[in-house]
Amino acid sequence: KEILEKYHDLFTLQWEGVIGNMCVPSQAEWEQLLTNCSAFLFYGMERFMSHVLLNWLIAMNIPKCRLVILLDLVRSQQSYQRIKKSDIHKSCVHIALESPTETAMLLSLTGVGSVIATQWYTTLQENAEKLETLLENLLSFGKTTGQTVHILQK
Repeated sequence: KEILEKYHDLFTLQWEGVIGNMCVPSQAEWEQLLTNCSAFLFYGMERFMSHVLLNWLIAMNIPKCRLVILLDLVRSQQSYQRIKKSDIHKSCVHIALESPTETAMLLSLTGVGSVIATQWYTTLQENAEKLETLLENLLSFGKTTGQTVHILQK
């Protein structure tokens, strides 16, 4: 919340979404957020694709979304238990499609212009630092996504 408040004035007037853990977005809410945005930020626990239905995502057409930032792959005991229960009902192929590279490919196939995503499990603190770097470079300094990713890699 602190990071979003810091860069609030640099966001468009159309900024909307779900913040916090007060409610879990429905599939319809995920669809509305993705189809009505020019940029989408997910900052959450476990794999982004464990929160949305695979069949639903691959049927979407979201060319207006030029950038998706996925700061996911954070694990807690509670999130691990949730995903373990969820994964029991999925095939190995389905679980493989939820990995970072495959998620980026699926989002690209739906029309997303660029995807910035974590590649391995991390901590909330590390993702907060990445988010700070991303927003500072993209919004304050006006750098391109490529330049910003290059900075993150250093």
